[in-house]
Amino acid sequence: MHKTVFESFKSDQVTEEMLDEAAKLFSENYGVWSEHAAEGMGKFAKAGRPVRLSKERLRNEYLPSETSSYVRVTVNDNLAGNAFACRWSIDGRTICWITQLVVHHDYRERGLATRLLNETRLDGDDVYGIMSSHPAACLAASRAYGRPIDTASLEFMKENAQSIMKASPAGYVRDAKLQGWLFDSEDTSGLVSSVDTGFFVDHEEPLAALKWVRKSMEWPLGELLEGHEFILILQAKRRFRFRSDSSRQNAMS
Repeated sequence: MHKTVFESFKSDQVTEEMLDEAAKLFSENYGVWSEHAAEGMGKFAKAGRPVRLSKERLRNEYLPSETSSYVRVTVNDNLAGNAFACRWSIDGRTICWITQLVVHHDYRERGLATRLLNETRLDGDDVYGIMSSHPAACLAASRAYGRPIDTASLEFMKENAQSIMKASPAGYVRDAKLQGWLFDSEDTSGLVSSVDTGFFVDHEEPLAALKWVRKSMEWPLGELLEGHEFILILQAKRRFRFRSDSSRQNAMS
C-alpha cells in the first residue's frame, strides 16, 4: 500500500525546510549541464555535473510574488515531486505560470506531474503557461489544464506570448526571448514555439522523450535546440470546484 499525499501552500506558508527539500529534489533529479554550458554560462556550469539550485533562488525567482504557490506530493512520506507557480494579471486576465516542475526519477511515469499541475489550478485562472526543455512537462500541462497539446491554439500563443511574458514578476520568464517560426515567419531553424533562455542543461533525455512522443502524435512545438526551451501557453477551461482545505490525501495500491 502506497500513501500518496498532495499538499498546496501559498507563498507565505512555504517554510525554509520545504525549500531545502525542494532544492535537494531539483539538484538530484533535474538534469546535468550540457557540453557547451561553461562556454555559454560560465565555468561553474561544468559539463556532466548536476544542475543545482539553492533555496534562496527558489524563494526569490520561483516564488516571486505574494500570489505565488507551491504544490508537493509525497509517497510514503518521501518527497516525490513538486511544482512552483506564480500569478499576475494583464488586460483583466489572470495568468498562472509554472515556474518549476520536478518529479523524482523513482516516481516518474505515474502521472504525478499532471496531478501536481492540476493542483495549481484556481477557478479564477484565465491562462496557463510553462517553459520547459522536456516535452513530458508540456504534455503534463496540456493534460492538467484540459487542452490537448496537439490542438493547442498556436494563434493564441503567437498573439499573446510577448505581452504575457513581459508582465511576469519572474525575471527569467520576463527576459526569455521568443524563438521559432510562430513568432518569426522567416525562422528556418526548425523551432516553432520556443524561448532562448541561455540555460544550457543537457538535452539527451528530453530529445529521447521527444523522439518517443513523435511516434504517437504530431508534436506542435517544433525542434529543441541547446540553450532553448519549449513554451506552451493555454487558455483555461472554466471549472467550479469547492475545496474544504489545502490538502488532499489518497491511498493508492
